[in-house]
Amino acid sequence: MASESSGRGVKVTHVVRHSPAAEAGVLDGDSVVLVGSISVARAADVQRAISEHGVGDSVWLLIRHGGAERRVRAVLTPLPSSDERMRMDLVGAPAPSWKGIVAVGGDFPQSITALRGRVVLLDFWATWCGPCRFVMPRLDALQDRLGAQGVRVFGVSTEEPEEVGQFVRQSHVRYPMGVDTAEETTRAYGVSGLPTLIVIDKRGVVREAFVGYDAGEYQRLEAIVASLVAEPDPI
Repeated sequence: MASESSGRGVKVTHVVRHSPAAEAGVLDGDSVVLVGSISVARAADVQRAISEHGVGDSVWLLIRHGGAERRVRAVLTPLPSSDERMRMDLVGAPAPSWKGIVAVGGDFPQSITALRGRVVLLDFWATWCGPCRFVMPRLDALQDRLGAQGVRVFGVSTEEPEEVGQFVRQSHVRYPMGVDTAEETTRAYGVSGLPTLIVIDKRGVVREAFVGYDAGEYQRLEAIVASLVAEPDPI
């Protein structure tokens, strides 16, 4: 649950899917006023109040939205890692829109909706990331092998366009590359480690997310992509 001070409690900017807050019915745009009996004015206040409880405890929250207030009960679960939190938020949900991406190599689409009917592999990477550089030829090979069946690979970096463009020219990466100039798309996908590979099905739904590089996990990624190719096209 991402939050910020609102002057009237702590405003919730984003609720992670399947989190205790989401299961309790907290919504984006709500403000948390009380955690138990403790008044909160900053995100740190919420964290401190929650930390007084353990896994499995129930915590009552007073929520305000507009002029209305309601009480909800959250049952605490173990704190997920950033990678686990990203998967909770993404997998099974429509892929977040991307915007502000400048194409630096190949034809980078302006919208995920333009790729409906395709299986998409979104590669978040950086020029300084060794595992990213290691996996790129394998992603090229994957698109070469399955591209005729509708698989599309796209790379996203937050570095300077000139730096990314030079790297693409020198490394001869063939799949399209884009620069997330304001890092809006990177934040929307919850990326905290590199490489992060997001698998999106023909309907535009995220089916899996991989962080880092592991040979066994990469084989699983290829198997997932191949299985998604076999799924029927959306109506």
